[in-house]
Amino acid sequence: MKVGILTGGGDCPGLNAVIRAVVRKGCFHYEDEFVGFLEGWRGLLEDKSMPLDLSSVGGILPRGGTILRTSRTNPAKKADGLERCIATLKRHKIEALIAIGGDDTLSVAQQLHEKGVSVVGVPKTIDNDLAGTDFTFGFDTAVNIATEAIDRVHTTAEAHNRVMVVEVMGRDAGWIAMYSGIAGGADVILIPEIPFDVDKVAETIRLRHARGRYFSIVVVAEGAKFSTDVDPKHGAPIVVDMGKDEFGHARLGGIAAILAREIERRTNFETRTVVLGHVQRGGSPSAFDRMLATRYGLGAIDMVHRNEFGCMAALRGNKIVSVPLADAIAKNRTVDQETIDVASGILDKLTTDKMVVGK
Repeated sequence: MKVGILTGGGDCPGLNAVIRAVVRKGCFHYEDEFVGFLEGWRGLLEDKSMPLDLSSVGGILPRGGTILRTSRTNPAKKADGLERCIATLKRHKIEALIAIGGDDTLSVAQQLHEKGVSVVGVPKTIDNDLAGTDFTFGFDTAVNIATEAIDRVHTTAEAHNRVMVVEVMGRDAGWIAMYSGIAGGADVILIPEIPFDVDKVAETIRLRHARGRYFSIVVVAEGAKFSTDVDPKHGAPIVVDMGKDEFGHARLGGIAAILAREIERRTNFETRTVVLGHVQRGGSPSAFDRMLATRYGLGAIDMVHRNEFGCMAALRGNKIVSVPLADAIAKNRTVDQETIDVASGILDKLTTDKMVVGK
């Protein structure tokens, strides 16, 4: 069988491990032939590709990024974009396509499936917010990077009696903030799911200092929202005036700087920021992510040969299963109550009562 592979959306550690697993099992067990389409859906739109064989995937397991490169191109926004993608697949005589990406990439895969393309999805996002699967690869690596950064700012915060605000990724879901904040011993964790009151953040920090703890660590997801009188339930995110990407997402940014300024103004405690940004995406994947990505790759090529098209490989418990793409992209997977309860058990009661659990 001739199989196409592409990686779309933001890069994350583990993409190369998926590609490697697909190609190795496809070659060794099914005698498949592979074509890699470059830069996500742009590769299908512009017919940019490279052959994938055992030699091309040799040594890529520990490498970050993706040998196929990626982009946030949305063919559905282009004139005859989906038809051009289908024409490229026919030109290369592709019998099945494996699309590795998050909800945006997989939403295009679903649209192509509805037009008759034999497509299988693999879930990829460091935000861990894709429905239908328990974990996405790249998330564990991002959490490890964020946790190490939080560990490091603890010592400088304590040395200078400072408040440190650490901004991590997380547009609509606070998984990275919650996991790294809990693992790194943060004092306040702010997530997109629950709008927060700056006055209550400041009060929590003042109480810590009153108890003799002269420094504080605040972890905030980039998509966390300020509670407002107009909309206290949903809040208002901080956006950078840089327009939107091709999938309609506003470019977030700046919450750490604004939050730090407001904390310092309310408490008179020196407050500094650390914005991790794309550092969370880069570098070698963790052992967990290498293993998970490999399992996803093996599951995807098996799904191709079982004709399970229009589906995504997913982790349920400790099993790789097949779920419909339509279910996977139907909604974002947000932080669950069980994880929030973990934070509630270790954070200051004022914090958990008023901010994290939204009481």
